[in-house]
Amino acid sequence: MSMDRPSTPPPQAGTLNPGVMPRSPLTPEQVKRIEINRLKAKALRDQREAEARKQAEPTSLQRSPSNLAAGQKRAHSAISTSNVPANLRDGRSTDQAKKGTFRPLDDIQPARNFTKYVEYDFSKMTDTKGGFLTVEDDPHNKALHAPNADERPAHMTLKEWERHQLLRSLRDQKAGPFEPGLSVLKNENNKVCRECGSMEIDWKWEEIFGCAVCNACKEKVPEKYSLLTKTEAKEDYLLTDPELKDEELLPHLERPNPHKATWNNMMLYLRYQVEEYALTKKWGSAEALDEEFAKRETEKKKRKEDKFKSKLQELKKKTRVEAYRRSRQAGGGGGDFGDEIGRGGKHTHVWGRSVENEETGIGVKTCVECGMEVEELEF
Repeated sequence: MSMDRPSTPPPQAGTLNPGVMPRSPLTPEQVKRIEINRLKAKALRDQREAEARKQAEPTSLQRSPSNLAAGQKRAHSAISTSNVPANLRDGRSTDQAKKGTFRPLDDIQPARNFTKYVEYDFSKMTDTKGGFLTVEDDPHNKALHAPNADERPAHMTLKEWERHQLLRSLRDQKAGPFEPGLSVLKNENNKVCRECGSMEIDWKWEEIFGCAVCNACKEKVPEKYSLLTKTEAKEDYLLTDPELKDEELLPHLERPNPHKATWNNMMLYLRYQVEEYALTKKWGSAEALDEEFAKRETEKKKRKEDKFKSKLQELKKKTRVEAYRRSRQAGGGGGDFGDEIGRGGKHTHVWGRSVENEETGIGVKTCVECGMEVEELEF
């Protein structure tokens, strides 16, 4: 029996190209998307036609943006930047828009709080591996680019730099050409030395300390005009840091630290000013100052002794425990801690009366049988 075997899938009638598969029917989702795109295209076409009609109408017949009909869109000329009022805050540049180089971010001004904000490009910066920026990478830092007064500028020769340094030193010391003028006429404003009456006083001291004295008298009377360091004023006259930092109370002269250049400047005080404040205003007299000094020394000594005793007690306790542990490890310790020595049973302490230790001031109780001592604290 001869029969044609059916093919899978079965051939469709009307297929022109037998080798090409037929298209599958559209899904509901694809149909919906096609319809949406068609409506969008229609809306865009209607908008362009309305804009073309708007531009073709006379200017007098055009409606203002506030009088637009419902659903009617504004023309491009109504929202262009050619007729923007001066008081309108807009970041777009009209001139650049006309030239075709419009960039909105170029003309936008930052807020007041962000005017000092600096944006760094980290891809072009040098990795110092120290958490700081170099001079080349931080051009906005005024502290890095500020001229250093101790370094010679590039445009100045060595001779000019030495002359500049000399003039600056004379200006600071008020000496040479910068010394105030002297007059032979008697004048109340003329300042003379408070010791010998000479007119050649140290103007630097007069400016800082308010003390008119000449250089010769400074060397002759060191018990009044010698300089004290901050440490000496604190230790010898028992002054505090706030008092020494108050320039109106105790003026001071700053000098570079002789021990190390990188340390803070040395603060120097005039001896007679420090003594006048300490003896008359703060302590009242030299005897009161000596009493306060002796009192503080006694308290300081007592604190050191108490600290030494407490450390000694801790050391004794640690030594007893270590000695017991070593004896247990050596095998000669016997039973556990607290057992009666020489007997098999557990020892029960019989404590005597508490006796106060003269050195520590703590009560000590002693076992009558074994002699063990314990400290007793009363709260």
